[in-house]
Amino acid sequence: MVKWSPRPRCASRVAGRQLLTVLLAAAGIEEPDRALREGRVWVNGRPARDPRARADPLRDEIVLDGRLLDLPLCRYLLFYKPYGVMSHFTDRLGRPTLADYVPVPGVYAAGRLDFDSEGLLLLTDDGWLIHRLTDPRFGHPRTYLVQVERIPSEDALKALRRGVVIEGRRTRPAEVELLTEEPDLPPRPVPVRYRKSVPTAWLRMVLYEGRKRQVRRMTAAVGHPTLRLIRVGIGPLTLAGLEPGQWRELTEEELRALAALLHPAGP
Repeated sequence: MVKWSPRPRCASRVAGRQLLTVLLAAAGIEEPDRALREGRVWVNGRPARDPRARADPLRDEIVLDGRLLDLPLCRYLLFYKPYGVMSHFTDRLGRPTLADYVPVPGVYAAGRLDFDSEGLLLLTDDGWLIHRLTDPRFGHPRTYLVQVERIPSEDALKALRRGVVIEGRRTRPAEVELLTEEPDLPPRPVPVRYRKSVPTAWLRMVLYEGRKRQVRRMTAAVGHPTLRLIRVGIGPLTLAGLEPGQWRELTEEELRALAALLHPAGP
């Protein structure tokens, strides 16, 4: 779990209207409450004195002491995590980490993938977004391609869709589809071990929670251990245009789609 400083380091580009005190703090202003009470802050040409007042850093003009506030905006990166890489920037055991691929300081993964899993990670310094995407209360979708041992029966698929019990607690309902063709994916550096007598199948699974090793535990619970696992989507974000080990900034269109996911009634 990432521990965030009480002082934000940047203004969220997807949170919409945010507390002015938070935005002032992100700009490095000491005692933002006091700045508001003293009438030093104006929003869209009007004084803002209420510490509960909000503003959108992308749409509103925020002025402090007669000068337009210089707000540092958060960064948002998509990364295709390869097999055999930790979802952190450091590792005491010396295993490969995000630092070997992403030379961007101050960003963290909004949700993790296991060492032996592959696929999409969203990296950001937006603490608000990380909380919204990792807190199970919000239930944002994550899409996986999953190779399992043997061909699941319809009963097994229905069990996965309903939810299975893991450590005494049932998983949330999920979308589960048995694919008729093997997906077109980059080869894994460590090939999956095949047994001639045991066929394999591919599933497309959409989960609305993120418990530890959840996909692997779910498929094992219905008798179909996971052989390969690739996350291909986080909400509207996908791996499109990325190869394992590559990263890029989110586009403006992707940021708008992400904001729409977080604010269903509109950003």
